[in-house]
Amino acid sequence: MIRVGLARCRPGYDGIEAPWGPGKAYPELERLFGDRAAEGAENEVYAAVRAALFGLGLDAARFGTPDWNPIGALVGPGKRIVLKPNLIRHWNPASDGRGGSVASVITHGAILRAVADYAFLAAGPDGTVAIAEAPQMDCDFEKIRAILGLDAIVDFYDDVLGRELEVIDLRREAVVFEDGIIVDRKRLPGDPAGYRAVDLGDKSFFTGSGLDPNRFRGADYDPGPTATQHSGGRNAYLLSETVLSADLVINLPKLKTHKKTGVTLSLKNLVGINGDKNWLPHHSLGSVGEGGDEFPASRLIDRLRSRATEIARPLLARGLFGGLFRAYRRVETATRGDQFIRSGNWYGNRTTWRMCCDLNRCLYYSDQTGLHLDAPAPVRTVLTIIDGVLAGEGEGPLAPADVPLGAVIAGTDPVAVDLVAVRLMGFDEQKLETVRGPMEDAGPRITAVRRPGDVRVGEIARGEARATERSLDEIGWERAFVAHAGWIGHVERGAGSAARRREDPSRGEA
Repeated sequence: MIRVGLARCRPGYDGIEAPWGPGKAYPELERLFGDRAAEGAENEVYAAVRAALFGLGLDAARFGTPDWNPIGALVGPGKRIVLKPNLIRHWNPASDGRGGSVASVITHGAILRAVADYAFLAAGPDGTVAIAEAPQMDCDFEKIRAILGLDAIVDFYDDVLGRELEVIDLRREAVVFEDGIIVDRKRLPGDPAGYRAVDLGDKSFFTGSGLDPNRFRGADYDPGPTATQHSGGRNAYLLSETVLSADLVINLPKLKTHKKTGVTLSLKNLVGINGDKNWLPHHSLGSVGEGGDEFPASRLIDRLRSRATEIARPLLARGLFGGLFRAYRRVETATRGDQFIRSGNWYGNRTTWRMCCDLNRCLYYSDQTGLHLDAPAPVRTVLTIIDGVLAGEGEGPLAPADVPLGAVIAGTDPVAVDLVAVRLMGFDEQKLETVRGPMEDAGPRITAVRRPGDVRVGEIARGEARATERSLDEIGWERAFVAHAGWIGHVERGAGSAARRREDPSRGEA
């Protein structure tokens, strides 16, 4: 059985502020912080992270004692630990009255602080801890730092421990969009450790897919790099050396829906370890009938839009006719709205989930010395802790509506963790290739899960100090999440297969 920890808490972040201290003198923290261990207001988010690690079974025999060191069960002292949150963008367009906030878009600072505390405890005085992420190209990283209270967290560790928490923006370029068109570009320092090209070759999830690399489209206007890195037997990704050389990576996704993969959880979150997002295939040009997955049916309006986009790409790459194309986008939005399927934003996307699984294979089979695809099992352990305190539904990942879920999920198997999250969302993993695909794939394994019944959950109710053993079928929430518009009706669990609902005493008021 593969174990996952699930902790319930009050579904929100109200009443706490940076640097997001625990508000309680847990015994293991007194050893780290002394008389400053209990700083801050009462913090249920912190308690939920702690409980999820215990529910996972990490260093369980010493839980409640000063010697409890959960992350130390995965990595020894003196090592390098990298935290990889989801910091995709610094605002939520749904905050205009559609029920969304930035808290359902990005990993919250309270999650980062709690995990960083236990990372410093594990690393010891000779180890190092860093936060590293490559947000979307138009993210303002300084605003992200302010939203998360990162500077307050960094100052706390410097003041109390005399140690540095590094914060690294892994992007090499930032852009400014107007009406969906890039109008400015800015070079960034990127990863101080550099980048590594990791080529999976025929061990890629794209192998045997039937997809044409010449149809691949990435995150920028020029499709050349996207096709080149996935042609002629090559399936390569430019990845952060800070991440690849870490002794332990802690993956910290936000629980929410996604337009291209249905959900954005453990597996999808590794998109942010890249140095060049244009090496990442996001969709395949054209309709399904043409061999693509850009949109479902071959309607004239969609074909014309696709062809217009292809005409625009080389012009926009050279900085030409930007005003004209921005005007077109404004007219399109006014006449068609935002709900029509484009750019692979639907359940028929066959490209993005393979890219996400490839990135996991790159990370799980890479270490400081290189790529080890012939190893009998992954050469790296990755701890995943999902922030589902305030989750997101609907137009994720960028414009979700808030869902007061009150959950933190922890595990060392990414598919097992994602299965728990998917059940909480009321979705069917069999309808999500990003979850089902790795369970069925015959290549180098990124999961030990073969079927959902392989997963056991140590669930800790709100305010409790003991775990209740659950099967995956016992995990749920009071209602299903609203899927992204391109996924509605194609991802929800059917009445005959719906997870068994039960009275949940851990639920608090929002």
